[in-house]
Amino acid sequence: MLESMLALPVEKQIFLAVLGFSWTVYLWEAYLSYRQRRIYRSTTQVPQELGKIMDTDTFEKSRLYQLDKSNFSFWSGLYSETEGTLILVLGGIPYLWSLAGTVSGRFGFGAEYEITQSLVFLTLATLFSAVTGLPWSIYSTFIIEEKHGFNQQTLGFFLKDAVKKFAVTQCILLPVTSLLLHIIKIGGDFFFIYAWLFTLCVSLVLVTIYADYIAPLFDKFTPLPEGELKTDIETMSQSISFPLTKVYVVEGSKRSSHSNAYFYGFFKNKRIVLFDTLLEDYSPLNQAGDHGADPEGNDMPSESKVKPKNKKQGCNNPEILAVLGHELGHWKLGHTVKNIVISQMNSFLCFFLFAVLIGRRELFLAFGFNDSQPTLIGLMIIFQFIFSPYNELLSFCLTVLSRRFEFQADAFALGMGKASQLYSALIKLNKDNLGFPVADWLFSMWHYSHPPLLERLRALGNVKQD
Repeated sequence: MLESMLALPVEKQIFLAVLGFSWTVYLWEAYLSYRQRRIYRSTTQVPQELGKIMDTDTFEKSRLYQLDKSNFSFWSGLYSETEGTLILVLGGIPYLWSLAGTVSGRFGFGAEYEITQSLVFLTLATLFSAVTGLPWSIYSTFIIEEKHGFNQQTLGFFLKDAVKKFAVTQCILLPVTSLLLHIIKIGGDFFFIYAWLFTLCVSLVLVTIYADYIAPLFDKFTPLPEGELKTDIETMSQSISFPLTKVYVVEGSKRSSHSNAYFYGFFKNKRIVLFDTLLEDYSPLNQAGDHGADPEGNDMPSESKVKPKNKKQGCNNPEILAVLGHELGHWKLGHTVKNIVISQMNSFLCFFLFAVLIGRRELFLAFGFNDSQPTLIGLMIIFQFIFSPYNELLSFCLTVLSRRFEFQADAFALGMGKASQLYSALIKLNKDNLGFPVADWLFSMWHYSHPPLLERLRALGNVKQD
């Protein structure tokens, strides 16, 4: 079989290799998911080691939730792989490129204007992806998340959100792509350096403005009210010289009861963002009753379907501080900077290799481009398909590195004297998000960017819980 493949033209070998690797990755992922589903199905009783951490009812709820998510992931993954294969085999990419040329021509731009054609192609491709992915997203949100008590959205709010996300994405993607293609076109022999510097600047700008100008288009951000929690957060930040300027609470409860926290900003302008679902004393999910009132007594918006809960969600103030101690540990230990450096080194390498490969006509022939070599198509072929083995290896290495960083951030919080509070916060967050604490070792090694709950608790030591 290998000999017959080697006898084929180079472009056919490239196409078959890309297709074969894609299915190899899919089958590997399917095998890992199968191993984890076996754990979900067979582990029906709380292991003895978890007896003091998770009650039987929560354990069963988390098992069923993760099992439903795994089954959904199998079918959605199979659909995506089949769809991608059909697009490649049936010549979907050159067809869409030709259609983009026709559309741009009808608007007064000739097909020879490659950048215009590229932008129309991008719009059509993202629109196709959004439309084909919408049923799966609706099923995930309104069947699985709804069934397990996480979804807080109405269908109207969900669809409005989807349209808004598409519009915002296009407003960012099209001008950035246009400038990138122009830089590649006029950059000469060292265009890859200029292209890399441009994408670096874009990524830094987006990270800087995202929470202030983009995220508020979708969610409501309000300053954390003056009080004990805010004072303690500011004191803790000062103790490690974290240049905190503002603390926000984001209204995550209008979409989901999942919780999160993060910080952002560069240099001396750092902000902390807490999801309202993370704060036990602030979450509408704890305080909304039959009348749907928020903590300040205002009516909750009709697009949100907040349900009263039987027991408190989120963490108390000392636990919040422990969670933030972990997050600030990432900053203090340089994890954020290290991730940026790794990302930019990878980006530079990819642009350099792109410069080496972009002139290879057989790459375009392999994907049905017999008469042209559009730059945007070259970017897609090389970055998405040719680099696929490298991307898989890099993703695994970054997952391993992320787990190492998480342990280090936990140890930092422990060094701040917050081991007990972080211990209880991790348990609460695991319960609130219905995380299943038992994992197949191979699935965990390949997929878990955060260590499993038990491993993190062991690393924190045997802290006695009330």
